[in-house]
Amino acid sequence: MYAMQYEIDLPDGYDIEHRVDTRGHRTDAFPGLGLKAYLVRDNHYAPFYLWTDTAGMSRFLWGGGGFDGIVQDFGRPPVRHWTGASCLAGPARATSPKFATKRGRLLPDSGEIERELDELAQLSRNPAVHTTALAVDPLRWEAVRFTLWTTAPTEDTDVRYRVLHLSRPNIDQLS
Repeated sequence: MYAMQYEIDLPDGYDIEHRVDTRGHRTDAFPGLGLKAYLVRDNHYAPFYLWTDTAGMSRFLWGGGGFDGIVQDFGRPPVRHWTGASCLAGPARATSPKFATKRGRLLPDSGEIERELDELAQLSRNPAVHTTALAVDPLRWEAVRFTLWTTAPTEDTDVRYRVLHLSRPNIDQLS
């Protein structure tokens, strides 16, 4: 599993909800994609992806699979990516998520990853959790925990988003 995210500062008055309503379905069956959460906060568009393989991610980014539309409309944003450590289904997996959270934490030693995985397992039992994942950037040794929620998030986190659409063509292959 691989996680990926980019953020775009939207121009004043830009209707991101219309863009997602008219284009979001394009990733509903995208090969190699576990899930794509179309996320917004304030005046930022920040989709978050969980890939089942790098071939799908590569096709999306530079193989004509969709990222070219972002580049044409907004320029080419930097894309963060992380190696997946775990992805767990929550009790609310059958319900559409309305919110998402992302929390980053530096890992001062290797034991921190095990603690993060334990916290992830505990969080995955929350009745409002749709999906929660942990990924690691080994360049900075930073863990990123991403969670989709069906109701307002209960965890203390760095960033909160609204979910406009969720594509989940291969979500069952992420575990």
